[in-house]
Amino acid sequence: MRQIADFHIHSKYSRACSPGLTLANINATCRDKGVDIIATGDFTFPDWFKSIKSELEELKGSGLYKLKIATDDKIKFILTTELALIYKDNDRARRIHLMVQAPNVEAVEKLNNYLDKKYNIRSDGRPILGMSAPELVKLCLSIHPKFLIYPAHIWTPWFSVFGSKSGFDSMEECFHKYTDKVYAYETGLSSDPEMNWRISALDSLTLLSNSDAHSLPNIAREANVFELGEVSYDEIYNVIKNKSTRKELSSDPLRHSVSEARASELSSMRESFLDYTIEFYPEEGMYHYDGHRECGVRMAPIETKKNKSICPKCKKPLTVGVDYRVDELADRPVGFKPENASEFKKLVELDKIIAEALNIKSRSSQKVKQEYNNLIKQAGPELKILIDADLADLKDVTCPEIIEGIKRVRAGNLIIEPGFDGQYGTVKIFKDSEKGNKQKKLF
Repeated sequence: MRQIADFHIHSKYSRACSPGLTLANINATCRDKGVDIIATGDFTFPDWFKSIKSELEELKGSGLYKLKIATDDKIKFILTTELALIYKDNDRARRIHLMVQAPNVEAVEKLNNYLDKKYNIRSDGRPILGMSAPELVKLCLSIHPKFLIYPAHIWTPWFSVFGSKSGFDSMEECFHKYTDKVYAYETGLSSDPEMNWRISALDSLTLLSNSDAHSLPNIAREANVFELGEVSYDEIYNVIKNKSTRKELSSDPLRHSVSEARASELSSMRESFLDYTIEFYPEEGMYHYDGHRECGVRMAPIETKKNKSICPKCKKPLTVGVDYRVDELADRPVGFKPENASEFKKLVELDKIIAEALNIKSRSSQKVKQEYNNLIKQAGPELKILIDADLADLKDVTCPEIIEGIKRVRAGNLIIEPGFDGQYGTVKIFKDSEKGNKQKKLF
């Protein structure tokens, strides 16, 4: 069964997050988006965890949860949080963010009770803990062996395992003797699979892409598409731990030693895997290129090297971005692809496509929302429209400009200006010369 999952979002209790991030609103947004499994986020925050326990119910011991008031179990919640760790390792200050996925509410409660005694988990939905990455892995696994702990947005400069400002040069440097208990990593908005494929040390880990949504519209801007024989936490855990991809299964040597009928039977029994990831254009991420936001300076890695990582305006060190940092640690050339790597699809959110097609500046305008809702009502969830819909079928549903926008996004025919030093990049679908002087109208 195909299941689209986003394992990293936040609640209304996290700093700089929308007050609209309630469980009911998240559930409704996932229906519009076409997301099947969504993170709760922020489970260490007491008030949010209280909401989780009171508003959700477990689905038949699966480790996944549904909204109690929902009439079906289409949308399933998985217990997750992002934790910020600040500590010293090898005489250097480290600031990293880690994702934690939990197998059930009871395990979360035990973890929260421990953390609440030693750290301030009541200050923010994403709390800052003065503990090391190995300590966190050891703690979680002592509570339940099926906690999943893995690096969040693995390359961002300030708070990541490979961050240029406070990170490490290898997973072993970060996790020490617990490295083999870490089974995945999150690409983050500023990197994509192709960039991560250049690091051979990541081959043994499952590549995950999540939205890190701070508001409802950003849910599933990155996501993971699984094929699951059984929709449960254990099944997801096994796929991630065992790095099960479509290519891994198709290359299973056992398949070549049995009859076609037996191979088909094995397939039906075992075929749970990560099929592909849905990707944000990494150039649109806030830390793709190097630069200084205050000085308005943005540089590609080759320019940064020429300038010796110094801002030409203020003469201070540049914030080195993800593209540079990947190149710094890479042991493979650009374009290398591991044999059993999952596929990926790069998308632009539907409301952004609508806004640009209609020549409207804000994706949150009422006309954009009206046309978005019209499309969802008539053509199905957002991700279905962006990935699977026959564009010919949309001709009676929406205007040609929006259809052309979807077509160009699928083809990657875009105009891109990379983000840098905390400033989002821009991804444009239409050239300025293609836009009329007047706003396009549907109504």
